[in-house]
Amino acid sequence: MAKANIVVVGSSNTDMIIKLKCIPRSGETLLGGEYLTAAGGKGANQAVAAARAGGKVSFVARVGRDASGDQAIASFIKNGIDVRHVLRDPRAASGTALIFVASNGENCIAVAPGANSRLSPRDIRRARAFIVRAKTVLMQLETPLDTVRETMSLAASSGVTTILNPAPARLLPNTLLRQFSIITPNETEAEQLTGIKISGVTGAKKAATELRRQGVRRVVVTLGPRGALIADECGTQLVPGFKVKVVDTTGAGDVFNGTLAVALAEGYSLRRAVNFANAAAAISVTVWGAQPSAPTRRTIERFIEARNVTDELRPRGAVSL
Repeated sequence: MAKANIVVVGSSNTDMIIKLKCIPRSGETLLGGEYLTAAGGKGANQAVAAARAGGKVSFVARVGRDASGDQAIASFIKNGIDVRHVLRDPRAASGTALIFVASNGENCIAVAPGANSRLSPRDIRRARAFIVRAKTVLMQLETPLDTVRETMSLAASSGVTTILNPAPARLLPNTLLRQFSIITPNETEAEQLTGIKISGVTGAKKAATELRRQGVRRVVVTLGPRGALIADECGTQLVPGFKVKVVDTTGAGDVFNGTLAVALAEGYSLRRAVNFANAAAAISVTVWGAQPSAPTRRTIERFIEARNVTDELRPRGAVSL
């Protein structure tokens, strides 16, 4: 089975991580943390996750002409990602994220976008040949909104499946949201998009139903360890998550989105694709870091098989790497 073409348009960062007992409160200084760096950025994380999950991935992004940019591109190439449209920006540094990770795996993140903020609609048009030939195009919101719009326009004009991971959360016009094939907010993002307070599956169902009412075709609200809630023309359905020992949740949503894009490009039903992505995300939270935690295709398949998932949800005709 040939690998499906995936295009990811988005950000690339260097993550600077401090592991602490708990997240500092406002005005508080905590000592005793452990420091490490890792490759990150929502777009880059999702591109790496998609490549490891079996996709033929092209990444459209901007990085600086600096050591961080060199390291990022080397990592993309190592993961088999096409980097012909990863541009080197002469005027801005590569993006950087500062991350605190608590002992329970929770995190908080601040980002200096750098070159990510200079990814332009013109850059997208230069990558047009890749975008229109893709099976799935995946976007986030760590690059300018005009760039997201341009990507959406090119992909939609060719009938390409488009996924928007609306992160970090911001208000978006309905005219844009309803153009995407699928949007994948987490609870916080779904709450911001709809104004509906979310506390668990019931709230997620209300928010997803409201997004459908506003014209969004298919919605997948990610719910962490509880799984993900689907809302489409057939109604709403919870696809349960997997119980694992959490080490670090950084990048779990990105792993979910990258593997979801691959599964949909390979022709999985939405429910099977979400289960596949749930499994990948569950594996990722057992490992430190964003990109380092993205599992391979074989690891995901074995994880699902070991848990006796029903035939309806088990991957079929999948590529093992």
